[in-house]
Amino acid sequence: METGRKAVCALLVAVCACAALPATTTANKFSINWQPNTNYSDWPAKHGPFYKGDWLVFYYTAGQADVIQVDAAGYNKCDATNAISNYSKGRNYAFELNETKTYYFICSYGYCFGGMRLAIKTEKLPPPSPPAAAKDKSAAAPFAASPASLLFAAVAVHATLLRMF
Repeated sequence: METGRKAVCALLVAVCACAALPATTTANKFSINWQPNTNYSDWPAKHGPFYKGDWLVFYYTAGQADVIQVDAAGYNKCDATNAISNYSKGRNYAFELNETKTYYFICSYGYCFGGMRLAIKTEKLPPPSPPAAAKDKSAAAPFAASPASLLFAAVAVHATLLRMF
C-alpha cells in the first residue's frame, strides 16, 4: 500500500507542476509559390509577421528557378556571387528562420530583376496570451494561480495525502 500511496502523490505533484508550465507555441509554415515573373515585394506584409522558428517552404519548377540565400547587398543587386546557400535540386525547399534577423532570398535565373526576390524579417516569439479570464477584466476571476501557488498547493496536497495513509 505504501508504494501505491507514493505513486499517487508523485503523480499529483507532477500534474500540478506541469500545469504551472507556460503554454508552448508551434512554428508556422509559410508556403511560397516561387515563380518567374512574380513580384514578391509585398508578400511579407501579406503573410507576416514571421518569428524565429517559423519555416518557409519554396515550391518551384526544377530547371526554371532556384532559391539563393544572399546578404543585403546581394539582394539589392540581384547578385548570387557571394551566396550564403544555394538550393536548386528538386521542386521545393524548406528553410527554417532560426535567428532573429532579416533573411534575403533571390532567384539567380535572371528573374530577380523582375521582383523574384524576398526579404523576410524575423522577430522574437511573442509571450503566450493570457488565459481568457485574465484578458476580460470585467469577468471576476475567483482564483488566479501563479506557478508558485500551484507548486505550493501540490506540496500541501502531497503532505496531506501522506498523513492520510
